[in-house]
Amino acid sequence: MGVSSSKTRFDPHNDLPDLTGRVILVTGGNRGLGYATVRHLVRKGAKVYLAARNGAKAEAAIARFKEEGLTPGNGEVVKLELDLCDPRNAKKAAQEFTNKEDRLDVLTEAVNVISSLVSPFVLTRELLPTLKKTASQPDSDVRIVVVASTGHRLLFGKPRFRTIQELNDECGYMLVPGFTRYCRSKLANVLYTSELDRRLSSSTVPYESNIIAVSVHPGLVNTISHKPAIARLRLDSFVDWLASFVSVTPDIGAYNSVYAAVVPVIRMERRKYEGGFMIPIGVPVTPGEGALKWWNGGPEVTGKEDGQDASRRKTEEDHEWEERGRELWETVEGFLREKGI
Repeated sequence: MGVSSSKTRFDPHNDLPDLTGRVILVTGGNRGLGYATVRHLVRKGAKVYLAARNGAKAEAAIARFKEEGLTPGNGEVVKLELDLCDPRNAKKAAQEFTNKEDRLDVLTEAVNVISSLVSPFVLTRELLPTLKKTASQPDSDVRIVVVASTGHRLLFGKPRFRTIQELNDECGYMLVPGFTRYCRSKLANVLYTSELDRRLSSSTVPYESNIIAVSVHPGLVNTISHKPAIARLRLDSFVDWLASFVSVTPDIGAYNSVYAAVVPVIRMERRKYEGGFMIPIGVPVTPGEGALKWWNGGPEVTGKEDGQDASRRKTEEDHEWEERGRELWETVEGFLREKGI
């Protein structure tokens, strides 16, 4: 799950293109993976909107950038207040952004709670006119990147999203409800991204089909040692040392996100990546495939399938995957319509 094997194969300092003139919005940019993502992009000349829950958190993060010595020759970091707990805040933040900018090259989103998926849905919807406007320009390369996890593969059965109640399932019937909710949230991220890209790529609306959406797995990232409780106990150095054996730092964990956001090969080989899921670093894989095969209720044990049977099963899985994505999308859309958002 980690990216340690890719450390020497990808170097953001050398492998990312010049981003001068590009405008990028990163949610959760004040800490962890989001902060590292902003840092990589700004160093290559991008103007990055750092979206955080409140202005104080955003300003503190920007102050950290200044302490790190980002020079005027690099890009620019701009704060954007965005509290994803309420979709109305997402709409407000999008309006604030569009009042300042008439272009948006990349939108990078991270969601850890399934109920909060509604706010990124609103944010993307409200920013779509600006994304399309940017996509209409010559040599544009507009992308939407959703940070997910291979944890979406660790679910048994076939989760449904037909109603808002199913979307907000607390999973109290499971042995470890918290972990199950986490995995469901990541599944929702990947399904949402696949459906978003399907709708964009098949759209007849001018320039919508030029926008690429992709979800990514950052690897197993150590964010525990940076928790305030760990720092108060003065255990951060010890936890960092312990975590180094099984995880990577947020700086390295952000590699896959920035790769998906700006590396040219994504556009050059669009059919290989669009609507898909990427593991570190820049490796497209089929969503849901893995040791636990959640879509089929667990690992397969039969070895008797011939090529035709395997192909038929693959087609059925693709159809089910698309149906779940459409189901999720329509539930969120219906909820927002009901609430007048």
